[in-house]
Amino acid sequence: MLTVRLTNTQIQQAAALIKAGELVAFPTETVYGLGADATNPVAVKQVYQAKGRPSDNPLIVHVHNFDQVKALAIIPTPTVAALVQAFWPGPLTLILPIKNNALDASVTGGLKTAAFRMPNNAATLKLIELAGVPLVGPSANTSGKPSPTTADHVLHDLDGKIAAVLDDGPTKVGVESTVLDMSVVPPVILRPGAVTREKLLTILPKVLDNKHHVATNEVPKAPGMKYRHYAPEASVIIVKDAQDFNAAIDWALKQSVQVGLLATDQILASQDKIRFKEQFSLGDSVVSASHKLFDGLRYFDLYPEVKIILAQGFEPKGLGTAYMNRLEKASGTHYFEK
Repeated sequence: MLTVRLTNTQIQQAAALIKAGELVAFPTETVYGLGADATNPVAVKQVYQAKGRPSDNPLIVHVHNFDQVKALAIIPTPTVAALVQAFWPGPLTLILPIKNNALDASVTGGLKTAAFRMPNNAATLKLIELAGVPLVGPSANTSGKPSPTTADHVLHDLDGKIAAVLDDGPTKVGVESTVLDMSVVPPVILRPGAVTREKLLTILPKVLDNKHHVATNEVPKAPGMKYRHYAPEASVIIVKDAQDFNAAIDWALKQSVQVGLLATDQILASQDKIRFKEQFSLGDSVVSASHKLFDGLRYFDLYPEVKIILAQGFEPKGLGTAYMNRLEKASGTHYFEK
């Protein structure tokens, strides 16, 4: 199969491919998604095949307005509409109970709930509108690898496996959406993202934030809770605090394999670029680090001689919660110990 790169002037062509049951990767403000008609079980199953994704890992349904959600889901409380008003379009996914037979088990993982989101990207909103159907949209990458934040990342993983990628340049946020389970009381954050618990508490009286993983025999309600995610070829070791980097560098210099550095400008400026020639900057803050994390992890795959990546950690609060959630999954929760 030839994978075509489409531009924003070719959205109609992308929509025609969706209608024909083909797979089209699309841009969002978070990461690129792998789109298929959410009402077409045959197309949805092709998403799992293209990604190599476990079939009990449910998919997020992307919509271009709230009416598309109301056609498929039961709205359990008026606060759902309040959340939509406050955060859509944007990086917030809502888990809702669905109407009988509204979506195939290939979308829901066999659960009676489904995940819904309205992405903040004009090209993709137009794509969904022209296709006339909601789109499933897991990250457009090989399952387990770092999520794609550019069309080039998509093509690296899925070239020849999907019909097209709609290229709208680099994504703006860089980590996937917050997933909030509104099918339970009180609501629970299943995956942290740019819409933080603090922001949600401006709408909701109570939000729990303690359910980011599931057991091996449990079907996850949201992506990213059960299986290996975001891992590059090299082993990732988290350096918890910036002040620990000197000790981590001393350790790295004693290793028999090449070590790469994934850190902020301040950390990188203090290191020897001759001994650590493979470096990737996370910018100057947790905001830029979240935006660049997946790009950085993918960068080191270009240099197979790098066997270990020392990655800078941040305090797990606000956006740092989402950043550390992804970095811990990429590393298998492997921290540097002095």
